[in-house]
Amino acid sequence: MRIGIFTDTYPPYINGVSTSVAMLEHALQRAGHEVFIVTVNTENMSYKYEDEDRIIRIPGIPIGIYDYRLTGVYPLRAIDKIKKWNLDIIHSHTEFGVGTFARILAKQLDIPLVHTYHTMYEDYVHYITKGYFDKSSKKIVEYLTKFYCDKTATELIVPTKKTYDLFKQKYKVDRNVHIIPTGIEVERFYKENIPSSEVKELRKKLGLTTKDFVILFVGRLGTEKSVDTLIEAHYSIVKRHPEAKLIIIGDGPDVDQFKDLTGKLKLNNHVIFTGRVPWEEIPKYYQLATVFATASSTETQGLTVIEAMGASIPVVCLDDEAFRTVVIDDLNGYLFKDKREYRRIILDLIEEPKRLERLRTQARITADQHSSKYFAEQVLDVYKLALGNRLKEEDQTSTFFHRAKNVIKKGFYGK
Repeated sequence: MRIGIFTDTYPPYINGVSTSVAMLEHALQRAGHEVFIVTVNTENMSYKYEDEDRIIRIPGIPIGIYDYRLTGVYPLRAIDKIKKWNLDIIHSHTEFGVGTFARILAKQLDIPLVHTYHTMYEDYVHYITKGYFDKSSKKIVEYLTKFYCDKTATELIVPTKKTYDLFKQKYKVDRNVHIIPTGIEVERFYKENIPSSEVKELRKKLGLTTKDFVILFVGRLGTEKSVDTLIEAHYSIVKRHPEAKLIIIGDGPDVDQFKDLTGKLKLNNHVIFTGRVPWEEIPKYYQLATVFATASSTETQGLTVIEAMGASIPVVCLDDEAFRTVVIDDLNGYLFKDKREYRRIILDLIEEPKRLERLRTQARITADQHSSKYFAEQVLDVYKLALGNRLKEEDQTSTFFHRAKNVIKKGFYGK
């Protein structure tokens, strides 16, 4: 199968969608399929084609949300190149920018369009509105989301029941919605695949000792991620256990706010901000952790939780629907409802270290159930369904014209 993946984010730009797309690409290629990528040039406003990797990068402009770029420019040479790819399926991973390009081409070239909805846009409206017109803006987001996901796609994929419920219960979408949890290349995070010497060197670089109890967060540093909850709770944790360290990996618009909060609470020796870490180095950082923690309520799935489990790290997550299908209390981690419960869970784990070993084993087992191979197989089933529906439509159209032709013939040469 020849598959065109259209996405606004792709390596070297790193976020959850980018990681998901790259993983799907590799898994599909390993299964023997040909994969072509259309994305945004994150470096400048120029067109770029990487023939060896079959990647088209089209001009994109910064829109003021992190270093995200959006495009409304669709070069003719890109269109000509895509036509020559002779795609069987187009799979879009964004509603706007490159996603619009995917919809235009799918219609023009008569190719089935599968779309994956990754982002709960209503949770990010405040970055654009700055607090003004939030209610009306969310209605616009709802309208656009329904249009792009319901009216233009042949088949729709979502990663969790939380997102499924958004479309079925809130948006009242009457169409196929396939729940396929995003997989990861879990083997990248296996402890045995990470050189212990590199982990030791990294621990030394960050000023950690083997006696430290390390809580790890990985993600964008924006208000919606509630990193301040982890920092504020850490103040009380450190009072009882000075060996507790909180490592925060990532960058974002609110990084200075979180650093100021850390300074205000006099936690500079207990909270470490690493900044952005290259994608290929992330697995090493997980090996520093005793537990992984997140208080975010805006995830559609939360791939970092599965990454942590792949590294045999128990997770402590906000009790949100995005995590409930993965995190099982006292089996591979814990869910908490508020800051106070989070603090209690962390303190219990510090004071009862034997519990951690059982959690680590189960975390690894859970991660293996989210392998990239299994994920790709499920996505391929949706591709086949989209192609099958298209063939049915063509058969129905052919039957219609055949019957119409017979009716016309009978009209002229009736018995």
